[in-house]
Amino acid sequence: MIAATGHNRTFTVFHLCAGIGGGALGFARGHARVGQLTASFRTLGGVDVDPLACADFRRLVGAPCTELDLFSRAQFEAFHGHAPPATWREATPEDLRRAAGGERPDVIFTSPPCKGLSALLNSQASASAKYQALNELVPRSLDLAMEAWGDDPPSLILLENVPRILTRGRVLLDRVKLLLDLHGYTSRETVHDCGELGGLAQRRQRFLLVARHRAKIRPFLYEPDRRPVRGIGEVIGQLPMPDAAEAGPMHRLPRLEWATWVRLALIEAGSDWRSLQRLDVRGGIVQGLRLVPERERHSGALGVRGWEQPAFTVTGESLPGNGAFSVADPRSPRELGRYEPYGVVGWDQPSRAVTAEAAPGAGPFSVADPRAPDGRRARGKYRVTGWDEAAGAVIGASSTGEGAFVVADPRLGRVAYNDILRVVRWDEGAVAVTSSGMQSVADPRLGCKSEDGEYASARHYGVLGWNEASPAVTGSARHDNGAHSVADPRPRDPGERCCPWIWSLDGTRHRPLTTLELAALQGYPVRDLVLGGSDSVRREHIGNSVPVATAEAIASTMLQTLLMASAGQGFALSSAPIWVDRQLALATVLP
Repeated sequence: MIAATGHNRTFTVFHLCAGIGGGALGFARGHARVGQLTASFRTLGGVDVDPLACADFRRLVGAPCTELDLFSRAQFEAFHGHAPPATWREATPEDLRRAAGGERPDVIFTSPPCKGLSALLNSQASASAKYQALNELVPRSLDLAMEAWGDDPPSLILLENVPRILTRGRVLLDRVKLLLDLHGYTSRETVHDCGELGGLAQRRQRFLLVARHRAKIRPFLYEPDRRPVRGIGEVIGQLPMPDAAEAGPMHRLPRLEWATWVRLALIEAGSDWRSLQRLDVRGGIVQGLRLVPERERHSGALGVRGWEQPAFTVTGESLPGNGAFSVADPRSPRELGRYEPYGVVGWDQPSRAVTAEAAPGAGPFSVADPRAPDGRRARGKYRVTGWDEAAGAVIGASSTGEGAFVVADPRLGRVAYNDILRVVRWDEGAVAVTSSGMQSVADPRLGCKSEDGEYASARHYGVLGWNEASPAVTGSARHDNGAHSVADPRPRDPGERCCPWIWSLDGTRHRPLTTLELAALQGYPVRDLVLGGSDSVRREHIGNSVPVATAEAIASTMLQTLLMASAGQGFALSSAPIWVDRQLALATVLP
């Protein structure tokens, strides 16, 4: 419903499958001007099935968000695998009208769940009854909206989803387009890079179906302008360093295993885990790489100072274990007028004077004896008997320390050790399969190539360059399932002690992106931002969001069209591509 105040006109928007409010924040920022008239959006509210998402929507957007399950009963049972609880009921058109505060929206923005349609889900799982029921929310949400406001339909409708909906959800889209046509809409399916629409620091391909009510809106709806995609460092470089005291609970680095940190450090910036295959690894050791402790972090523990170097500050705890409090003394004990403890005299040298304390630790009271040990006198202590030799006599004290009671056994002992940790070659026969024994195989297949020869791995362990754009932030964005780590060139804080700092070969620190940084890449206002739920839940909600700046760009173009229609204008010349009615525009210039 249009509200006018002076030269400003306010239009209304309602959000189906609203999430935490990325789309709603963007629409609230949308603006347009036609002559002296300006326009903006007012959010009537939204609906979502997730109570945490609804709470975040209300806090971020400042508008109501109603917890509402849009499943039909059959869809609920197919998705959850059981009947709904006794308190559950199907959503009705009246529920939507109530969620919108009894008002009619000028625009409906819906972003139904896309898991079952996403390329991140394999085709077998996508075809399951569970995800087919989830996909059905695409037409069902709009069915309910048309029933709720069919007597006075919204002027514009926007449906946002993943590009794979064009193939996996083709039947659903055909139903949606037929529904819209029956209610007087002209619609068009498009795929856009949200990074270009919003000037983001990420590449994010998304499907956008936009519909214009033919009787209400006669002006063309133009596409938003394209903007340059920025480097990731332009966005996250404005945030404090992760784990800083002022950073907040969403700006913490994940606590990863040591091997994972090393993997990330060895990946080339701009690449992913495949760059590890280019390392020169011999015998399990990366050539040309040494791991050394930093003095600032370890305070020179067990450090030895050179004779010509100055000492460090002497403290109350000046011990070798907590600093460099040892010295490489070049002077010999003889120069100092003392006996040399633990000295060994050569066989052809005279002995030192025999004293009352003649012991190995009190002077040179040991000898380098060149004679071979005699079995009858030395008993061959700690000697190993060859496989083809006779053993020494078995005596009452026959242990390894008492004689040659150890044998060099050439047998492999395969039966005794059950091939523990054995790796079978690809062209060898396997050993017997038993209930124990961790058997492994040297598999030469890469196992990650698609039919066209490209890797289908979502850039696992990918590390982004500081000036690169991020890939799309998904609901499962982690360091190990996509390019969600960054080569951070900023100097570190010496006081940081929570996570290891590993400098990569390119001189930067490769680390995972924090939850707050992912929110920043999606355009959320990150000052004092704290979302509900665990870190994994927060990341899922952020990844499911429509980027704020992208929604703002779309909202501004829609306001331009709505403002022209309300002012009675039917045409405006623009160099931007026409979003809806492109075919009509082309027809006017054809003979």
